[in-house]
Amino acid sequence: MRVRNSAQAYGAVAMALHWIVLALVLGAWLTGQFGDELPRGPARDAGLFIHMSLGLAIIGFVLARLFWRLSDPPPLAERSPLGPWGEWASKAVHCLIYAVLLAVPIAGIVAQLARGHALPIFGLFEIAAPWPADRAFAHDVKEVHEMLANGMLALVGLHAAAALVHHYIFRDRTLLRMLPVTRS
Repeated sequence: MRVRNSAQAYGAVAMALHWIVLALVLGAWLTGQFGDELPRGPARDAGLFIHMSLGLAIIGFVLARLFWRLSDPPPLAERSPLGPWGEWASKAVHCLIYAVLLAVPIAGIVAQLARGHALPIFGLFEIAAPWPADRAFAHDVKEVHEMLANGMLALVGLHAAAALVHHYIFRDRTLLRMLPVTRS
């Protein structure tokens, strides 16, 4: 497998970054959804710490993906049977996914700091809240964070569904190009 992208397929780095981001997003979403089910105290604190660490990792890996994409352009898109509209929709959804991948954890960071709490950075150090706690603002930002996270999951589902439609209905290589083991 090639490290860099070719004209026909994604390389190992692009694939690894893609699938790592997906795993981080699913982990962050699950810990966000079910973290309040944990008993108050150390278990819930640990769940929140894991959730925040996953969010910070998402930011890092998404930025790495974007920088890698600039230095190693993706393969040319398969020709869409839907014509220019399909190509435009694909580009729009990709851009929206990148934007939401960054917006969700940023909103989470703002919510944490708005509570007046420090932001733990992977347990190595903390960033103190730069302003006094504002419960109402923190609540509103948390609502935005949750809405964006659910929207992101919907976009990821749309993205996955489109890949499956390309594979099973259009019978092109769109899905296979992002899988580490491809058949000719």
